[in-house]
Amino acid sequence: MAQALLRASNPRQDMQPGKETLPFLASVLMVSAMAILGVIDNVVILLAETIGLWQFHLSRAVLMLPLIIGLSLLGLGSLRPKRLRFVLLRSVLIATGMLFYFASLALMPIAQALAGLFTSPMFVLLISALGLKQVIGPWRIGAVLLGFVGILCVLQPNPNEFDVRTFLPVVGGFFYALSVIVTRTYCSDESTVALLANNMLVLGVAGAIGLVVFTAFPASGPDGPEGFVTRGLVLDMRAALPWVAVQAVGSTVAVFMMIKAYQVGEPSFVAVFEYSIMIFGPLFAWVALGQTIGVMQIFGIGLIATAGAVLGWRAGRAAPEQEVA
Repeated sequence: MAQALLRASNPRQDMQPGKETLPFLASVLMVSAMAILGVIDNVVILLAETIGLWQFHLSRAVLMLPLIIGLSLLGLGSLRPKRLRFVLLRSVLIATGMLFYFASLALMPIAQALAGLFTSPMFVLLISALGLKQVIGPWRIGAVLLGFVGILCVLQPNPNEFDVRTFLPVVGGFFYALSVIVTRTYCSDESTVALLANNMLVLGVAGAIGLVVFTAFPASGPDGPEGFVTRGLVLDMRAALPWVAVQAVGSTVAVFMMIKAYQVGEPSFVAVFEYSIMIFGPLFAWVALGQTIGVMQIFGIGLIATAGAVLGWRAGRAAPEQEVA
């Protein structure tokens, strides 16, 4: 399985000859999905005031699964995966990435969380270079360095006050990169509904396990968002439930469009449009929640987006038999 994952780091490999791509549709789907996610991801800070990460994912999965079944009943796709092992692998990878990402949303401004998550294109390249021993040309080396500088500008880690939580979204970015690779390379012919359903099932199971652990063995933690990751069962969900519902409905629509975008478009092309969330998310956080973003962080976001665009451009130009340039 590890060998298969490493081979998957080249999204053009194993593509079926003549597979149709629809770039305009893919771009519209991805930008629309990012606009929705940029808004609804901000509500995590509100629900984190009262419930924990694990209860959030379990309750969201419970609300989303009937919606996903409804999509299947409407004829939008089968719930049964064709290659279960790869669908489960993808689900585990993306669920792990999202656990890290959502944990970071409660602990830092969304601009910082998104900057860490969008290290994923750089991780794809590093897997290609270190795992597959592919030769990486100057364009991609420069893009990785540019993106790394951008990450530092946004996260602004203080070596005198090291906080491991700063790097939570970066870990999420690593697992997200692997999930995107697997989606296109091994799951491109899967039903979008099947992928979404399995993803929610795995996240729900992870939420249930975490909830049992932190309820049975409660960890002493602060109130509010600071205790989001270690909080056990909260019986009174009245304050958080509306925000969980917003997340459930919005995520069902947005993630469906994301998966579909990667299935109908080239990953190197589609991935560039994901960076639009770095506009939608911080903008909504500023307007609705009063979160501010500094000039250095805006500059860093620009560097990360530029690095991702360069990586996508070079991936699109490279033929499968060529070296990675």
